[in-house]
Amino acid sequence: MKMFYVIYAEAADEDIIAAFKEAGFKAYTKMSGLMGEGEETEPKLGTHYWPGNNNALLLAVRDEKIKPLCELVRKLKVEHPRAGLRAFTFPLEEECV
Repeated sequence: MKMFYVIYAEAADEDIIAAFKEAGFKAYTKMSGLMGEGEETEPKLGTHYWPGNNNALLLAVRDEKIKPLCELVRKLKVEHPRAGLRAFTFPLEEECV
């Protein structure tokens, strides 16, 4: 399994969540109000000078679901160029089941 981590501008939240659900990825953990600076957009620091925040989704998925998720993120990056979408994966092991 893998953990799929995607971060994006809070302003695009409704569209991003709807796209993931429409694609069949309905189980996720969402973190809101994140601050930071990226390489593709202006900083989101929640201040008057650098307004806005980021959100992140964490999805625990089987390895074969990573490719469709990456394709979805590529599509969303085109549709929302200012959202600063970035996606990452890392290994995941479920413990204490």
